Amino acid sequence: MAGLSDCFSIGSIVSCQTCHSEIIEGEVVAFEPHTKTLILKCPASDGKPNLNDVHIINLSFVSDVQVKKEVTALNETSPPSLNLARIQTRLKNSIEEKKRLVSALAAGVSPEGQQLFFTITKTMPEVSWEGKNIVIMNEVTITPPYKPDNVKGQSDSKAYIHVRKMVEKHLKDIQSSALSTNNSLDSSHNNNISISSSISSNAAPH
Repeated sequence: MAGLSDCFSIGSIVSCQTCHSEIIEGEVVAFEPHTKTLILKCPASDGKPNLNDVHIINLSFVSDVQVKKEVTALNETSPPSLNLARIQTRLKNSIEEKKRLVSALAAGVSPEGQQLFFTITKTMPEVSWEGKNIVIMNEVTITPPYKPDNVKGQSDSKAYIHVRKMVEKHLKDIQSSALSTNNSLDSSHNNNISISSSISSNAAPH
């Protein structure tokens, strides 16, 4: 593997080519030589200047590494240690959650259930699928058809009360959005009728 070093200086610019021929280039944030784990900070893929994408790369699956810009500090400090156990746990949980989502979709989860799931994940931790059921923090379960009355759990717990309010708000937002869309369609339809009537009137013989 060309250009592979035993250690990468923090702040250096490194380019990696993965086994899928994908090129990832960014600034070295941390490097763990024992597991060959390299973390690169790259410009945000959505183009926002105040954000960055962070890539965790296992160099065992990289076909080529090149140091584009080497940083050597006079007072070199130890690179930040990686909490590998935490990284591996997050990666494992992410993979398991994706598998559960695929299983839920295969089980026939409705679009309403999917939409509610993603709404909850924006503000609450530990949200997962259990078949067609949405499970929050292992305390609250939402069963199909995902209405407020389908929220199951200890009714006086903070988690239950919060989740039920979220479901109620989610349904109100959907109903409000649907009503707004229908009103817009009705208005457009009435305008079309008025235009047609005007054309017919103008076309009538005198």
